Order: sequence, then C-alpha cells, then structure tokens
Amino acid sequence: MAAEQSQGEGMSMSDGFTGGKLFDTVFTRGMALVEETATYLDGPGREHAKTLDREPGLTYAAWSMELTTRLMQAASWLVMQKAVRDGEMKRDDAAAKKYRIRREDPPLDVKAQEGRGLPARFLELVDRSEALFEQICRLDEALYGARAKTPGENPVSEQIAQLQKAAETGAFDPLMVWNRGR
Repeated sequence: MAAEQSQGEGMSMSDGFTGGKLFDTVFTRGMALVEETATYLDGPGREHAKTLDREPGLTYAAWSMELTTRLMQAASWLVMQKAVRDGEMKRDDAAAKKYRIRREDPPLDVKAQEGRGLPARFLELVDRSEALFEQICRLDEALYGARAKTPGENPVSEQIAQLQKAAETGAFDPLMVWNRGR
C-alpha cells in the first residue's frame, strides 16, 4: 500500500521514482548499455582501435576513457537509487553531495566526429551513453536538487559574489565592459 501513497501522504518524489516503472526502465536500459559498451570496447572496439589512423585513434582512446567514466558514474547512481528503493540506503544519505551526479564537462560531440574515421558502432554507443548520462543528471537534479540547497542560499547573490571576486583579482573588469558598450 505504501507504493500507492501520494507525495502529500509521506511519499517523496524519490520514492515515487524508484518505486515506479520509469526507474525500472532506466535501470535496466542503463545497466544493459554499460554491459554492451564494455563488451564492445573489450572486443570489436579494441580491434577497430588498432586499425585507426593517428587522429581518430587518439580521439577513440580519449573518448573511450570518458565514455567508461560516465557510464560507471551512471551505473553507480542507478545502483544507489536501487539501494534506496530496497531500503539498503537512506534517502537522505543518497542526497549527500558525494553521491550527486551532474555534468561538469561538455558532452562528447558525436555529430562533429561523423565521417572522421571513428567506427559507427562506437559513435552510436557514445551517443546513447551521453543521452543516458544526461537523463540521469536531470533525474538527480529533480530528485535531490532542491534538497541540496541550504536554506537562505541565493543563486543571484552567489553570482554577484563571483563577479566581485573576479573583478578584485583582475580577471574581470566590469568598468571596461561597461565602457565598451557605450
């Protein structure tokens, strides 16, 4: 019956997500993609990499590491959410900053690499992995974003403080920007 409770009756958004079909779908799809990518990189991908010219070979090597890192982050996040659902981890613990997932680097630009010598199968896996990672980042923000902010935190004040610090260190001169616009 707990799964039928509404958010207003004690069930959080996290409970609703991890207890629902969407989570099961994302979890299954995500873990299958991790396995599929690992199988490719350890098998056909390794063989393809040996035949690549220098530039696509370097891109392949760098992207393979990035791809593996992002997929491992996504898999860890999914496993953690499953632990929350199964009662093996508290929801409040899962909201801790160390467990949060967000994009810090720009996504790998698959379209820019099409036709540049990288295997099509590799590019397809990168594209699907980027989409999964982005989806998980959005889910993390939706589930824990509001919790992560401390009471009284003001994003505008934070931005002003960062601008002021940049101006004080000489990294940004607001008067120079102002004068250019006149």
